[in-house]
Amino acid sequence: MWKKLEHAEIRKTIFDAIDQNANFYKDDVFGVPASHLDSKVFYQDEPFLKNAPFLATMVHNPNHIGCHTLGKSESYFSGTQAIEREVIRLCAEEILGGEKGQFDGYVASGGTEANLQAIWIYRNYFLLELNAQHNEIQLIGSSDCHYSMPKAANLLNISWNAMSVSGEKRNWTKESLTKEIQSCVANGKKYFIAVANMMTTMFGSVDDIHILTEVLEETGCKFFIHVDAAYGGFLYPFAHAKNPLDFRNPHISSITLDAHKMVQAPYGTGIFLMRKGFMKYAVTEEASYVEGEDSTIIGSRSGANAISIWMILMMYGYYGWQEKVATLIQRTSWLCDRLDQLAIGYFRNEYSNIVTLRAADIPADIAKNYALVPDNHHEAKWLKIVVMEHVTLERLDGFIQQLKDNK
Repeated sequence: MWKKLEHAEIRKTIFDAIDQNANFYKDDVFGVPASHLDSKVFYQDEPFLKNAPFLATMVHNPNHIGCHTLGKSESYFSGTQAIEREVIRLCAEEILGGEKGQFDGYVASGGTEANLQAIWIYRNYFLLELNAQHNEIQLIGSSDCHYSMPKAANLLNISWNAMSVSGEKRNWTKESLTKEIQSCVANGKKYFIAVANMMTTMFGSVDDIHILTEVLEETGCKFFIHVDAAYGGFLYPFAHAKNPLDFRNPHISSITLDAHKMVQAPYGTGIFLMRKGFMKYAVTEEASYVEGEDSTIIGSRSGANAISIWMILMMYGYYGWQEKVATLIQRTSWLCDRLDQLAIGYFRNEYSNIVTLRAADIPADIAKNYALVPDNHHEAKWLKIVVMEHVTLERLDGFIQQLKDNK
């Protein structure tokens, strides 16, 4: 349970880290194909930067290329890399229940890249360790999975199968999952990469990991399970103490989070986490000019993004974050109570801040006024509300009043 830090402590930690990095303004750094942000446009000496550690990090422009939990990394940026390692440790161990020192990871460009990273690694494991053929590898997940899954299958030349879920519970049954996976096996699939969702993009639904694991074990095939927690990773574990989709589950090898959703960090702050021993299947040895080489999809990336995540989490501390989540869950329950009174159909996981309304129950003008996101922009069946910090009870009450007026 990480401790809350005061502003001054956070500021000092970040500026101390920047001081440990190479300083393009003062040091003789000739060989690195980068520099600070253009000083004719972004002034280093702006007085406000002394109290703005995130913006100061952006101006100094550290490159966090590579994966810093593996050992060697570019020594020019060792100060801010240490903070990224702390972000990875905190997420893997203190939020997702992992054992101390047993995880690698990095701050990716978003959940899409982090999902791709996991699937890329597992595909390479099957190819290199088990002599698998591409057409023997099967990527599976629910039909509510994020679109990054079929994208990954397309890029990595493996098959993707969306497993059907029931309309009311948005989850698979053992019978349906068994039938669909056995069909994959009958079609020559021997190696499975399975994705379980910790809150899906459209519904906030959570996949039943126990059914998935049981059915996969019954096939006798080799498999890995990756958890897509891009939506739920910073919310669900705090709302549900017995979260079955974290690293306490030995079947789960990797997890994706997105800090630019619930954490409200800048876009470009996805997080990839994986058990030790797997990152070697993504190493690009040809990146020999990079100290420590590169095991990530993205390569060069801004160190400031990792700084932003650390700052936000430290500003709250564990208990402060738990209180924030409890507030969002309470607001969501308030909304659902009012929807029940109006007999409006919706789906909501009890530990989620996403409420997905039946489009037929919501007038089109109200949906547009409140920027409700459809499941399909051509023919919507569902409309989504995400109860974020700015979605206050006052605003939700205005929404409910408009629905009442249309009854």
